[in-house]
Amino acid sequence: MRRALALALAAAGLAASALPDRKQAIERGLCFIYRTACDAKNFAEFGEDYLWCLFSIGATSRDPALARQALSMGRERAAFWQRKHPALLANASAEVLTNLLFGAYAAEQLGFPDQRLKEQIRRAAQLHRVEDYLVFDPAREPPPGDVPYPCAKCSKANLRGATICRHCGAPLTMRSRYDIFCDALIATYTGDRYGVTLGAPYSAVIRWLPALRPYPEREAGASPTYNGILYAVTHVVYTQNAYSLYRLSPRLLPDEFAYLKANLKKAVALNDPETMGELMDCLKSFGLRDSDPLIRTGTEFLLSSQNPDGSWGDMKTNDMYLRYHPTWTAVDGLRDYKWKRRVINKVR
Repeated sequence: MRRALALALAAAGLAASALPDRKQAIERGLCFIYRTACDAKNFAEFGEDYLWCLFSIGATSRDPALARQALSMGRERAAFWQRKHPALLANASAEVLTNLLFGAYAAEQLGFPDQRLKEQIRRAAQLHRVEDYLVFDPAREPPPGDVPYPCAKCSKANLRGATICRHCGAPLTMRSRYDIFCDALIATYTGDRYGVTLGAPYSAVIRWLPALRPYPEREAGASPTYNGILYAVTHVVYTQNAYSLYRLSPRLLPDEFAYLKANLKKAVALNDPETMGELMDCLKSFGLRDSDPLIRTGTEFLLSSQNPDGSWGDMKTNDMYLRYHPTWTAVDGLRDYKWKRRVINKVR
């Protein structure tokens, strides 16, 4: 038995030694994120997301050098973002206002508050309906399943409940209610933290969590519905642990904890580093350590799937979101966190 154990440990050590160094992989991923954030076109389109990425890595990483590097990058980008967004444009849509709020909140966390802009956002936020922000009113109903995507043929929007495009007659595809729930969690959580209500408070959205359980099993292959469920689950975790600031008890979110564990190996089968990263950092929040078999599986997958340029994801795509976002989540899945305290209040 001892010989068998020794051979198993030696084999595991050999396999691990063949993989890239985790610290180096994280640093290369962070450099890719910052490099693409410095591209004018990328930053104009995804600036607020880049700011939150760099802030969250800097604010929660246990490695002091990684934290300093991410915060330094984030502050440089936040100063640039603030110069580009001195004021809210007149008659801004709810979508434009929401994205501006996301950027202003991240810049504020990075040390660049703007009280004048915040007041402009606060006043303008009251001019839009809750449905303009969330596509439903959580004071009256749970996340709905009858909201169509913009028409795939003519790209125009249609009214809720429509199944045929009123503009061109093409059939419409409905958004997953989990996708709607996820977006509503992010918008209301960020609005609450910034001090501006985007249609409704976070508490009005999270109360519908029981209505979305139990979570359906994954269909054969990847699907938008599966991705919507998975990202809804991970963002329940993120908005409960303040984006990887606090440790969570599995008793707080037992359904979500079970779903994350059940789906980690499926991310390997789908060759999906983006969801793998989110699965791993959420499971770490629940207390799973590097020695846990699931975390080891995820770590080995991410280390073996990093691209030569330091990124994760499809190098052939021209969509930068499909390059930097998988890299962000992979970095989050690999890094260690300086958890602050344990949250024990149960979500009902």
